[in-house]
Amino acid sequence: MFQGGFRACDLGIVQDSDSAARERSHANPSCEGLSPMTDDQTSAIRQSYDQIADEYARRIYQELEGKPFDRKLLSRFAKAVGGSGELCDMGCGPGHVARYLQSLSANVFGLDVSPAMVEQARRLNPGIRFQVGDMLALDVPDGTLAAIVAFYSIVNISKQSLPTIFREMFRVLQAGGLLLLAFHIGDEVAHYDELWDRPICMDFFYFQPAEIRGYLEAAGFAIEEVHEREPYAPEVEHQSRRAYIWARKPR
Repeated sequence: MFQGGFRACDLGIVQDSDSAARERSHANPSCEGLSPMTDDQTSAIRQSYDQIADEYARRIYQELEGKPFDRKLLSRFAKAVGGSGELCDMGCGPGHVARYLQSLSANVFGLDVSPAMVEQARRLNPGIRFQVGDMLALDVPDGTLAAIVAFYSIVNISKQSLPTIFREMFRVLQAGGLLLLAFHIGDEVAHYDELWDRPICMDFFYFQPAEIRGYLEAAGFAIEEVHEREPYAPEVEHQSRRAYIWARKPR
């Protein structure tokens, strides 16, 4: 989801043909993301994901089956982490990424800002621990995680708040810890007031790989790999180009 666990919106949840969603290219003044996240904005995103959690899980939980590149990259990542410690699926949504990582023997848990989304993740993945949390202020001790996977977790995060989130990720990783980050490539901001006939209030941000790399390096990360790909078919995901950055906290 998004921020603290915020990711639930891979924005892959929003298909261009889905008449339930109304998109504008500018932000709603009542919940715009043009400045660092406020408590009100965090609350709006949490409530929005709570509204759609069950439908989101129904539509998204099996999505990795149609994404071979993502599965291959996650498999490589799990192998690189190995038995070095605990891996956090940050912004876990319904827990499908955590489930895939667990199938590869990763010691994984999930974190999300939406209590309703965490409930879905627990229901669908009873053998994995999931908890509510906020990426802007992680309730995780310094240097305790071996790795973080954050697939589309920053989709609802404005650029002004990214430094805080990346510093928090850096803080909780152990020396040599790994980060795998995925996001949509672009420069636009899309706002949604409704999705699947349910009211929401969220902005969705696209980013350029070079700018995200810059934010990560400023937080202290060493970038090891950057990948880009074209979108899969419309029935699989939203038609945006995707970027993946593999980074490490130096020893």
